[in-house]
Amino acid sequence: MLVTVLAVTVFFSCESNFKEVKRINSVAFSPSGEADNVDLKYTDSGKIKAILVSPKMLDYSNAKYPFTEFPRGVHVTLYDDNQKQSFVDADYAITYARTDIIDLQGNVKITSSDGKLLQTDQLYYDQKNEWFFTEKNFKYTDEAGGYLEGPGVDFSRDFKVFNMQNSRGEVTKLE
Repeated sequence: MLVTVLAVTVFFSCESNFKEVKRINSVAFSPSGEADNVDLKYTDSGKIKAILVSPKMLDYSNAKYPFTEFPRGVHVTLYDDNQKQSFVDADYAITYARTDIIDLQGNVKITSSDGKLLQTDQLYYDQKNEWFFTEKNFKYTDEAGGYLEGPGVDFSRDFKVFNMQNSRGEVTKLE
């Protein structure tokens, strides 16, 4: 009887210690830097190329695969060579340092300087190739009111090259 009571006591005390040991051995995943009300300007050869505004930025450059997270969304103003502005908005964004890929999520909207609009739930941007792509459903509206929609699209930053997988819509001829 005494052995049974002792065994049960040890068992329950080990369970409690096991949970504690497990918690101690877990590594907290926390950012190496944090910033509120971010307003970043990207320049090249003295010209502003982009302005990124976000209420919160978390820097995980100390992680095995470094990234920067914008958990409360982003608003980006892009400038072309003629200083015309296009805008990118998303509820959430994450940039991966090693691949130069940006993952935009939630109410993603791109508005070009000439009135084109693309909307989707998720959109990736390859910074090296200046190329956007998604497998999610999208809706593209041109400056004349025509539209295309469907799953999957990829396109150049300036909307000059536009590839769709399976779309439908109505195109309005500009005269």
